[in-house]
Amino acid sequence: MAGSVHREPDAEESDTVRSDANLAGPMADPVPGPRSEAAGEDVSRETSPPPLVDNDTPIGRSAQLAVEALGRAGEGLPRPDQTRVMVVANQKGGVGKTTTTVNLAASLALHGARVLVIDLDPQGNASTALGIDHHADVPSIYDVLVDSRPLLEVVQPVVDVEGLFCAPATIDLAGAEIELVSLVARESRLQRAIQAYEQPLDYILIDCPPSLGLLTVNAMVAGAEVLIPIQCEYYALEGLGQLLRNVDLVRAHLNPALHVSTILLTMYDGRTRLASQVAEEVRSHFGKEVLRTSIPRSVRISEAPSYGQTVLTYDPGSSGSLSYLEAAREIAYRGVGMQYDARQAHLGAGTKSTQSVAEGIIQ
Repeated sequence: MAGSVHREPDAEESDTVRSDANLAGPMADPVPGPRSEAAGEDVSRETSPPPLVDNDTPIGRSAQLAVEALGRAGEGLPRPDQTRVMVVANQKGGVGKTTTTVNLAASLALHGARVLVIDLDPQGNASTALGIDHHADVPSIYDVLVDSRPLLEVVQPVVDVEGLFCAPATIDLAGAEIELVSLVARESRLQRAIQAYEQPLDYILIDCPPSLGLLTVNAMVAGAEVLIPIQCEYYALEGLGQLLRNVDLVRAHLNPALHVSTILLTMYDGRTRLASQVAEEVRSHFGKEVLRTSIPRSVRISEAPSYGQTVLTYDPGSSGSLSYLEAAREIAYRGVGMQYDARQAHLGAGTKSTQSVAEGIIQ
């Protein structure tokens, strides 16, 4: 303890000072600031006046990270040559499909891309998270699938994020599975609607329901890439085999271009051994399809939808926001065949809090 300010701190005291900066995770380095710089000096010596904003406080660190996050979001990313249609699917509920869809979409849009989110889940959670009205009388993706309404007529802009759009889901979509059965070309109705969409887009992200019915099949026929969020918990891989078999069936009979391009580890808690074991197993099985970026458990990510926002606009400096920004960059670079090295991407100008996202966001 620094009880006397007139003696050199010993090794144990230096470690104590360092531990304050490790609140964000055990792998964190100390946050640069007056305390860490003074750890090896006589603190009784006169020092320069303190900065206007103390970055060694929780509020100061959050403010600094928010500025850095928004600054990096303004940096351009490589644009795909043609629209990338990504199907976010996993029939297991609660793995972060909707959260991943809206936050990746917002991250890409903040980097300057034009992004459309198609909400295919009858619960309409993606529409809620983006602040889009989706009550029963609102034109929705149901009208596109069942009544062949042009997709352009149901798309709404997201107010908080320029370049981000959403085709909302209403409760009517709950009956679409049954109504689609009797329709002609029932598996490809979404594909035709997307092909007829005239506005230029860089990305289309389709949020699928937690099932493998006709809505999910429509998404897989319409898209070329499948993005699978996998929760870092015991049941993460249960049922994943069936999803992969369905992808194979759709590829064999309906959409030869379909493939699993991206696997994202979500709800990663570096404090638990289980999360590390699940992450290791997923990486060993799927290899290069798994993003090096993983998404941590974050209260901010959970809170954001209740305000009709993504975590990017709700708390730009949070670990969840920074993680999705990194994941979006990695996806963007992969799409143009480039290798994105997040270790050299100025992760918070060397600050500990940024580099400790998810206790080692890059595995």
